[in-house]
Amino acid sequence: MGFLGSKSGLTPNLDLLAAQSVVFTRAYSHVPLTTASHATIFTGTYPQFNGVNDFGKPLRADLPYLPDLLHQHGYQTAAFVGSLVLDPIGGTAPGFDRGFDVYNAGFRIRRSGEDRYHTLERRGEDVVARALEWLKGRPRQPFFLWVHLYDAHDPYEPPEPYATRYGKSPYDGEVAYVDAVAGKLLSALRTRGLYNDALIAVMADHGEALGEHGERSHGIFLYDETIHVPLLFKLPGAHPGAKRVQTRAGLIDITPTILDAAGLRIPEAVQGESLLSLMKPGLVETRSGSAATQRSPDRPTYAETDYPRRAFGWSSLHSLRAGKYLFISAPQRELYDQASDPAAAHNLAHASPAVSDTLAAQIEEFRDRTKAVPGATAPILNSQQAEQLNALGYIASDASGPNPNPSDPQGTDPKAKIEIANQLHDALLDVEDGRYADAVPKLVNVLSDQPKMAVAQMHLGTAFARLKKYKEVVPH
Repeated sequence: MGFLGSKSGLTPNLDLLAAQSVVFTRAYSHVPLTTASHATIFTGTYPQFNGVNDFGKPLRADLPYLPDLLHQHGYQTAAFVGSLVLDPIGGTAPGFDRGFDVYNAGFRIRRSGEDRYHTLERRGEDVVARALEWLKGRPRQPFFLWVHLYDAHDPYEPPEPYATRYGKSPYDGEVAYVDAVAGKLLSALRTRGLYNDALIAVMADHGEALGEHGERSHGIFLYDETIHVPLLFKLPGAHPGAKRVQTRAGLIDITPTILDAAGLRIPEAVQGESLLSLMKPGLVETRSGSAATQRSPDRPTYAETDYPRRAFGWSSLHSLRAGKYLFISAPQRELYDQASDPAAAHNLAHASPAVSDTLAAQIEEFRDRTKAVPGATAPILNSQQAEQLNALGYIASDASGPNPNPSDPQGTDPKAKIEIANQLHDALLDVEDGRYADAVPKLVNVLSDQPKMAVAQMHLGTAFARLKKYKEVVPH
């Protein structure tokens, strides 16, 4: 993002929006998985409260839900999503269509010879075209529109001309493409006279590791590359220029902020806080370039991932960003001074045991205070949902039941196994794309380490079958 300091020139349209917006330079996701993160965005509650910490977990009807709350107050509501991972009907996000007049999804498993962008996903330009068609025919009343752009998610396959222009960095090509698509949406809002009076919020649900800390995608670790996300709000009315807020914010704060800006009551069950007061004058301001930068007291932010446990049987991870520190609760716990070590390269946990103990206790206390009432049972993914996740490069949960003591790291530390997760993720996409010969050695490596992993056994058997190596199929 140019508005967050990148010099790559990938995001001119979002940079223009940011020049008229409040940018939160330290905004964080609470879980590095698409479905779970969107549950936090739309309910204003933490994963340990809403229960959507993995794929296929239904959004409970008793949770506060932003589109539902707005719909009850006369807003027309519509969603246009870019991937099967947020499809509520037979997909991996059951219940997400609650409160929407229109929820445009309808994805399906890709069959041999089919294009992934007409089955599992949609290109951003298709998503935006559908959204603009809806805007054209809507009644003249307040509306809430959610446009979900999935292109910058792996696998990175930007369309032309971005594929050629960014041949050495397809992820950059995806980001540039998403920016161009977002520009079409913003331009249409301006042309139709909707831009000035609109509250526009832009965020990412998580980031991509791209090899940092050994992780090639996302879901396993809680470092900044997958948890630190862009977040900005363009407020209705006059646009005095960019304002940059350095106070920590979380995606959990989006629902209460939008409700507050709309003049609506924030339900008691919402665990986030409205950021509206941080967008207004009154805090100490410093100047950074042409943008005003606000600072205020520290707001710690929490993140977790249960995906390593559910997918691989390894330890869950929990993190807290507080003061200058990032602390990660893991079998080999981690402590980083983010002021002097923003890349989280130097683990201080052994050198500073008192700080680590304090932050570990704060995580345990925080989880106890914010978790849901016990008793909810975790549904088991059916075979269709598992197949859908595999097609997107995710592993359906093999672990069953809740973690008996989620604040206590137990089992294998994911840091010791990250290459296994990378190879399985890549192999699932290889099989989905018909690259069976490429998938075989990766799956063999995975099974040498994780021989009881059913999904790896099945896909290795599938790959051998497609390669007509039938004798090798049967054992798997």
